[in-house]
Amino acid sequence: MVVIVMGVAGSGKSTVGLLLASRLGWQFVEGDEYHSPSSVDRMRAGIPLSDADRQPWLAKLAALIAGWNTAGEDAVLTCSALRRAYREQLGLGDGILYVYLKGTRVELEQRLRDRQSHFAGVELLESQLATLEEPAGDEPAVTVPLSDTPRQIVDRVASLLADRENTRDANSLE
Repeated sequence: MVVIVMGVAGSGKSTVGLLLASRLGWQFVEGDEYHSPSSVDRMRAGIPLSDADRQPWLAKLAALIAGWNTAGEDAVLTCSALRRAYREQLGLGDGILYVYLKGTRVELEQRLRDRQSHFAGVELLESQLATLEEPAGDEPAVTVPLSDTPRQIVDRVASLLADRENTRDANSLE
């Protein structure tokens, strides 16, 4: 199983992803580490990435996900995954769950102003919100509000995953 913690800059993907991976005993991968240096420089300068800029990054992440799924490995990955097309490239099939961290503009702006030492700042929020296509009902996704604490979000996702596993186990007994 691969859980992809998604959302715009400042939504808490890294915090939630790391806590969730720790709780589940799964490997954690920070998707931002796979951006090219030129993409990081652009974002640090407040310049939004284009779809073309994102393609090599998404291809790297898609290859990681495919490898984990092939090997039957469990992982938590952070990735903004803003558009449905990006999520389709990463995967929408069995073995993938998106956790969409949804916040208000005010919450997100405050979080971005408060955080230190990250290349994506408040200057990118407007473009990220404009790019964002929230997961549709036919996507393997759960939406959680940023008004919940990271621990509450992790509890909710862990419970959902346990319920899914129990359902699979019950179905395999039939």
